[in-house]
Amino acid sequence: MRLYFSLLVVFSLFVSQCHAGCSEVDSLTEAVAGEGFLLGCISCKRREEVPARATVDWHFKPLGEEEFRHIFHYDHPVADILHEDFSHRLVWRGTLNDDIQMGTVYVNNVTFNDTGTYRCTFHRTLFLPLSPELVTVEKEVELSVVTVANRELTDVISEIMMYVLVTFLQLWLIAVLIYCYKKIWDEHEARQAKKAQAGQGESKDNCDGVQLD
Repeated sequence: MRLYFSLLVVFSLFVSQCHAGCSEVDSLTEAVAGEGFLLGCISCKRREEVPARATVDWHFKPLGEEEFRHIFHYDHPVADILHEDFSHRLVWRGTLNDDIQMGTVYVNNVTFNDTGTYRCTFHRTLFLPLSPELVTVEKEVELSVVTVANRELTDVISEIMMYVLVTFLQLWLIAVLIYCYKKIWDEHEARQAKKAQAGQGESKDNCDGVQLD
């Protein structure tokens, strides 16, 4: 299940970089103690063609408490861990430029104390033609930590979907390579045809200048 979500995140980022698109995927909500966990947070722009700049903040409210703690801040290219409980355990896995749409972070060595509510906040400035516009987007993840991962029907379905997604990506990449190769070959043939036509024209001009005695 976690691998399936990771693939979806990578695929979303790949699509956004190659096709100026974005796909919002909800984060998983169950982590295994002692392992790593990917806290997903994706916020797509309403208009991809508008340039923007964003920063991302993560807050954490432990189970049974009322107040959120500011644990992480990312302002490209600087990532700051702001709470000692997460020291050396948070790694930025989101967008690697100013126009952030993926605010995902990876939590190393998850403990039972990590159970609670995580809030991801995007502070985005859209550089519109008339004037900049500030947009704030918040998303929450309710995380539970277990000793052993629960393998349910949804996990089986997710694994099947994972293999389908991997197969689709492989076929898609092959199709792209074939398309690019054909396009390059057609351009090469067109250049060769133009050179041949130019050569024939020069030969004709040279013949026209020859006079017979």
